[in-house]
Amino acid sequence: MEKVLKFVKDEAVLVISGVLAFVSCFVIHPDKLYFNYINFDVLILLFCLMVVVAGFREIGVFDYLCRIMLKRVSKLRAVSMLLCLFSFVTGMFLTNDVTLVTVVPFTLLVFGYYSSKSLIFLLIMETVSANLGSMLTPLGNPQNLYIYDVYNFEMSEFLLTMLPYSALALLLIFISCMVMFNKKDEIVVPEYTKKKIDKRKLLIFSMLFILSILAVLHILNYFVLLAIVIILCIFTDYRVIFRADYYLLLTFVFFFIFIGNIGRIGAISEGLKGIVTGNEIFVSVFLSQFISNVPAAVLLSDFTKNGKELLIGINLGGLGTIIASMASLITYKFYVKIDGASAKKYILCFSFVSVIYLVALIGLSVII
Repeated sequence: MEKVLKFVKDEAVLVISGVLAFVSCFVIHPDKLYFNYINFDVLILLFCLMVVVAGFREIGVFDYLCRIMLKRVSKLRAVSMLLCLFSFVTGMFLTNDVTLVTVVPFTLLVFGYYSSKSLIFLLIMETVSANLGSMLTPLGNPQNLYIYDVYNFEMSEFLLTMLPYSALALLLIFISCMVMFNKKDEIVVPEYTKKKIDKRKLLIFSMLFILSILAVLHILNYFVLLAIVIILCIFTDYRVIFRADYYLLLTFVFFFIFIGNIGRIGAISEGLKGIVTGNEIFVSVFLSQFISNVPAAVLLSDFTKNGKELLIGINLGGLGTIIASMASLITYKFYVKIDGASAKKYILCFSFVSVIYLVALIGLSVII
């Protein structure tokens, strides 16, 4: 029973989506139309990106980049800025959650004996940076990839839509680091045993990443990409296939089923369209605070044709509460495991910083 309760707690979104899908099956009984609910293109591309990025992590690319970046930097403010910039840029291409899984353990190693206040704020700023950096590109997070595919965005259109928000976010991150961290404090990056990166694997995973980008640009067929990724990974390092987040993929499937069934209930479907249409940004932000922005994107996409507004709202919706973006929970889970951690203090500080960013970016959406 304890294992079941722990699973429900750790994978609450998956469980909720599963329950919603199951209950909706009693309203709209399973039939051949169920197959049409599922967006296989998104699932395939997400899987391939997860596997490729897992390959990069497995050979130590990200850890190597972190250490090289901080090799000649010792001031707290400069170190913080570099780590936040690294999180911001990496989040654009390798997803916000993968970025945090890499950067946060490294930060805890470097800052493990530093003041708790500075550590908390740095972890928060890295989390905010990864979330905000990831919003610029379709590759940055699952909800972007989903919206990009569903609304048939052109890459240039997607980038131009999110560019003003990313630019303001980067400016705010720079200002925050200037204010939060003392430029005189010294940080010593610990020595480490150099891990030699397997150049053959690096070449293969780099090639697979390029092929994934070609699939995003609709140059390469998704099923062809899937076949290439699976075959090469089996012969290169089969373990990375098991590193994909299958719970997230299953969550997408459950929401596809639930939304497909809701869409076939005329009264509910029309009512939701009336609420969402014209209010995409605010509805997305509000809903994301409670169920996170990935399921919110899938849920709302069926009730509006305005992909740009939904894209903006879903990305801004990753700010606010700690569950607004599931990636934010990664940092929290790492932090609470260290000695002397204060979960309450972390959540309060995170909420304070995140809400300030949310208000600023929503203000921008109103202006432009």
